[in-house]
Amino acid sequence: QVHLVVSGGGSVQAGGSLRLSCAASGDSVSRYCMGWFRQAPGAEREEITSIGSDGWTSYADSVKGRFTISQDNAKNTLFLQMNSLKPEDTAMYYCAAGLSKRWYGGTWHCTPGSWGQGTQVTVSS
Repeated sequence: QVHLVVSGGGSVQAGGSLRLSCAASGDSVSRYCMGWFRQAPGAEREEITSIGSDGWTSYADSVKGRFTISQDNAKNTLFLQMNSLKPEDTAMYYCAAGLSKRWYGGTWHCTPGSWGQGTQVTVSS
């Protein structure tokens, strides 16, 4: 089973950028559908972006055009580049890995099986 460790969160002013990393061990990220999720206080955890083992990507409308998901199979690491951050992006961010996916809303979505620990992202206005 893949083990995921998240790093890169922090505090930034609106308009700034952060890059999150999700380092995997125990298995190769290339076998999995990988995704980033976030959970704001009082809200449900939401999927914001995913990447499939065959390269497809999907983004929530709230982050489309600002966030970019990528993975480096040689480093066995998933990344989330977050630009033009807004206060509403403030949340705990999690990465996840899954061996299955579902089609809904016009795109693929990962079905998470393993989770990394969260990292806090705080965006001030």
